[in-house]
Amino acid sequence: MRLGGQVFLQEKNPENWAQALKEAGFRATTCPINGESDLHELDEYVAMAQQHDIVIAEVGAWSNPISRDEDTRRKAIAYCIQRLELAERIGAQCCVNIAGSRGEQWDGPDPDNFSDDTFELIVETTRTIIDAVNPERTVFALEMMPWVYPDSADTYLALVTAIDRKGFGVHFDPVNIISSPRVYYRNGDIIRDFFAKLGPYIRNCHAKDMALRGQLTVHLDEVLPGKGILDYRTFLTELSKLNSDTALIIEHLKTNEEYREAAAYIRGVASELNISL
Repeated sequence: MRLGGQVFLQEKNPENWAQALKEAGFRATTCPINGESDLHELDEYVAMAQQHDIVIAEVGAWSNPISRDEDTRRKAIAYCIQRLELAERIGAQCCVNIAGSRGEQWDGPDPDNFSDDTFELIVETTRTIIDAVNPERTVFALEMMPWVYPDSADTYLALVTAIDRKGFGVHFDPVNIISSPRVYYRNGDIIRDFFAKLGPYIRNCHAKDMALRGQLTVHLDEVLPGKGILDYRTFLTELSKLNSDTALIIEHLKTNEEYREAAAYIRGVASELNISL
């Protein structure tokens, strides 16, 4: 697998970006710039990434294509198509979005998010996005969330079957489906189950961690890898069985120092397991 992350630079250009990633020991990262009006510059970033053996693992398409508001939904679908085209153009591992939400908050809960109608809407919407591009080099994937499909290995597998497109892949972030103390304390089992059911479809993963607090009601905080209870030994062991270019991207950190700390923890666990990153 390839451990990836981001680097923060005062003035970023393709050369110093790639060099900073290499110095940080990252062999994968996210799309470095917007890529909408600066395609020539993006080509330069892609060339530098290839020169330094860095995989661009994902292009984000963060939007709400299942919104109840038809204008919001239409624009989100168009945006996802545009981002999938971009991912295909640069050969990213995946173009990733969440399914969205039927609620006012694009990435938030709603009573209808787990209805049969919403499942079918996600299937229809995802097919529309994929069929508009017919990707060959990349896939469109849905990041799991605790309050909308896919929220488990079983619901993700059901979506893979229902969508039935080779251009649909799997993105795995185990922290996003830890939503109860029961799952929190047996997350290694959840991780093994996910890989057993969806391993062949996984194109990209996220790395973070979660800590359960002793206050009511249940309160779970996202924390740096190593500061919580996520079973990284199981996570890395299962990941190491996949294609060697599958990326594990550390995310949501605010400084280079935090990324170094998180990467050091993950590398330490990998070293104990004799797993190459």
